[in-house]
Amino acid sequence: QVQLVESGGGSVQAGGSLRLSCAASGRTFRIYAMGWFRQAPGKEREIVTAINWSGSTYYADSVKGRFTISRDNGKMLVYLQMNSLKPEDTAVYYCAAARKGELATMGDYDYWGQGTQVTVSS
Repeated sequence: QVQLVESGGGSVQAGGSLRLSCAASGRTFRIYAMGWFRQAPGKEREIVTAINWSGSTYYADSVKGRFTISRDNGKMLVYLQMNSLKPEDTAVYYCAAARKGELATMGDYDYWGQGTQVTVSS
């Protein structure tokens, strides 16, 4: 099994920045890619960004140019730097890990964190 723990959520005003972290532990050798997803109240969970261990990335159109995903392979950490935050970025953000598959396909992710709340006020 793989365990994922997110940290770094919080409240910020529009235009501000936050950095989320996700630490993976357990059978991390199984991990091919890690991603960030979010779910706003009353909405479906959606992908935000993802990265595999060769460095290929995916970004949702809504966050391109504002969010950056990065990883530390040695420490099994993945970061999400969020800049120029907007109220519509308000959601619970989840870290997830996949053993294989496509970066942007939610169904390919096998392990999920508990989520961390991000609230952006106008």
